[in-house]
Amino acid sequence: MTPGTFEVLATDPKSQARRGRLWTLHGPVNTPVFMPVGTQATVKTMTPRELDEMGVEILLGNTYHLNIRPGVDIVEKCGGLHKFMGWSKPILTDSGGFQVFSLSGLRKIRPDGVEFASHVDGAKLFLGPREAMDIQRRLGSDIMMAFDECPHYPCTYEYACQSVTRTLSWEALCAELHPRNGQLLFGIVQGGEFADLRAKCARELTAIGFDGYAVGGVSVGEPEPVMLEAVRNGVAELPLDRPRYLMGVGVMRQLVAAVALGVDMFDCVMPTRYARHGTAITRAKRYPVKAGEYKEDTRPVEEGCGCYCCRNFTRAYVRHLFNVNEILGVRLLSAHNLHQMTILMMEIRAALDAGGFEDFRKEFSEANKEDR
Repeated sequence: MTPGTFEVLATDPKSQARRGRLWTLHGPVNTPVFMPVGTQATVKTMTPRELDEMGVEILLGNTYHLNIRPGVDIVEKCGGLHKFMGWSKPILTDSGGFQVFSLSGLRKIRPDGVEFASHVDGAKLFLGPREAMDIQRRLGSDIMMAFDECPHYPCTYEYACQSVTRTLSWEALCAELHPRNGQLLFGIVQGGEFADLRAKCARELTAIGFDGYAVGGVSVGEPEPVMLEAVRNGVAELPLDRPRYLMGVGVMRQLVAAVALGVDMFDCVMPTRYARHGTAITRAKRYPVKAGEYKEDTRPVEEGCGCYCCRNFTRAYVRHLFNVNEILGVRLLSAHNLHQMTILMMEIRAALDAGGFEDFRKEFSEANKEDR
């Protein structure tokens, strides 16, 4: 299949959920899909082989961080991002816009991009649509993200309007600079919590034309109902024949709700971040396995789970590893948490294939009311 082809293989008659397949230079991606975050060319503590064996189909890297360290010249010299990190399947790279705009005290917005100070050494840097596109082209990712502005929550309607205007200008330039070499380019819908701005941004991005579309500027501190409404408003105006990507969302029940709204792709640092702090993500609850109450617990991290950690080790052992600061504890818990996200997407796809997504959604939502 030609890179950029998106096949809709099944739909749910009671919602906007759909089962699809996106073709890239490095093979197909089955959707809905969760993309583990490998910000600096690695999913923390995990090897590419472990991720592959887990069923992961696509990873995410970050333009801003990779350009600072090790630098795009080094990645390019090593044969591109895939060879550099030893991953043969698809990679999506964030444009770096979110990272730049999170440095609110260290940046200055210009018409052509953003001046900011490096979070590493304070060096003066500049990133705009031209730079973001050039870096991603040289990294060789399968999916490039257009450069946008991610406004903070809350922000005024006036600022959100200015932000959408700026985002549309920058993303239009990204579309002009798209190398058309098989790398795909996704546009990003912004607009804060304002329905009319989300709709306007989505319509104008569709008119420009991208290989896929993302909903950005969510999960930045807003209440869950506000976030889901922003997703609904952003997705509603997007074309049905292109994939939709919800950026930075990783709470399981929110993923299922977003799939019902028509979202196909997700990413979040949550699985590995929680693991580094000794927290396990399970279907029943999210809990701190490093806590003292699990000192003598002979059960697996999650009963019935088929991940390597749960097949071979007890809560008592994982808790012990954290208690003595052994890195294996983080590795085992990262493997478990990422397995949970991957299996959830597999179950959603299977439910869509079988025509039972609505039953799956209701059952899952009823059983999973905590933030996990």
